[in-house]
Amino acid sequence: MLDSMKRIITKKNGYGSAPVRIHYAWVVLIVGMFMVFGALGLARFGYSLVLPAMQAALGLDNTRAGGLATANLIGYLLLSLVGGAMASRYGPRFTVSAGMALVGAGMLFTGFSNSFWSAVLWRSVTGLGSGAVNVPVMGLMSAWFGPGLRGLATGIAASGSSIALIVTGPLVPRILSAFPEKGWRFTWYLFSGISMILTLLGMVLLRNEPSERGFNRPGGPEINSSQQSSDRSRLRWGSVYRSPTVWHLGMVYAAFGFSYIIYVTFFVRYLVGEIGYTRQAAGNLFMLMGWFSLGCGFIWGGLSDRIGRRITLVLVQTIQALALSLFALWRGPAGLTLSSVLFGLTAWSIPAIMAAACGDIAGHKLAPAALGFVTLFFGIGQAAGPSLAGVIADMSGSFSGAFLLSAAVAFLGGLGALFLKTSDVESSRS
Repeated sequence: MLDSMKRIITKKNGYGSAPVRIHYAWVVLIVGMFMVFGALGLARFGYSLVLPAMQAALGLDNTRAGGLATANLIGYLLLSLVGGAMASRYGPRFTVSAGMALVGAGMLFTGFSNSFWSAVLWRSVTGLGSGAVNVPVMGLMSAWFGPGLRGLATGIAASGSSIALIVTGPLVPRILSAFPEKGWRFTWYLFSGISMILTLLGMVLLRNEPSERGFNRPGGPEINSSQQSSDRSRLRWGSVYRSPTVWHLGMVYAAFGFSYIIYVTFFVRYLVGEIGYTRQAAGNLFMLMGWFSLGCGFIWGGLSDRIGRRITLVLVQTIQALALSLFALWRGPAGLTLSSVLFGLTAWSIPAIMAAACGDIAGHKLAPAALGFVTLFFGIGQAAGPSLAGVIADMSGSFSGAFLLSAAVAFLGGLGALFLKTSDVESSRS
């Protein structure tokens, strides 16, 4: 690890090598992390905290509340594939900045919504922007980091969602308490303003490739042969969409999307509406999950650099299945806390591992396109989850059945990961 850090802080160009304070890869990584903070942490996971107040204000049942989440995720789904391809062709910097601006606009107008259908429209727009941000940001990690550090880098970028949980967990309940009738609207306005600031940050600081700054990538050379790299440099799109391994990764990713989004979307609603938690207590548990998830991306991403993507995916999916089961079956404070901790420890690790695996398979030029394609599967799983969970809750009177279903799907995802072709997705050992 020390050797890796030394490589990161060494600038290399055609005229020789000279030590500098920080490799620009770290600047791109930190900015990318804040893009994830806005596009996913605020725009998607913030909905969980706003949901009870928004649901009451607009008179929504659980099915429609789930429908709002699904609308957001359908928007994300539509832009995931296109966003990855756009980033590969036009550059992540432009795509990410434009997407973040769309996220900000969508959240602003969500705050103005007075009906279910207007909220559906603007949650969909927000999802479109999120899809245009997240996939290219993760693709940037493959452009700026070689295989030896790629999992670590994507994990750190994914931790932007954790920061959002930590910040919004205590903040949003305070806003809702201070403004009982319009607090949920003010929350969306605040989130929108932050996203617009992040748009400017992306435009100023993001760069598409290390060559734009005269750097070589830290993390070592690509695993693939020079001939494969040459082929990929010509952007052979069909090789991505025909790859059986990419399709297999997509199926595993779909299971994660379906299972985790049910948990995150209805986390606060379940605690407040069924268990009897106050908004503040539920927000604190949400924040606790955020603290434990803070390091999960780079811990599991870094582990996948060493023991391989396949085994790491199996471990993470199994732990998540356990966390989801506990949330449904052990409704006491100890069980709910343990569930939150276990989920937090693995929360954003799978997107990080998927991004790294796509870079391993497709090379850094086509990594955004490959990630966009597997995110299409992920998006389908996500879009189906909240609506189905809402229907189950309205029919049974409880979200417990929905959480048990999500646990079963997470377990199946881990089982599917066990059969991935290791020759294609295993990273080099460092």
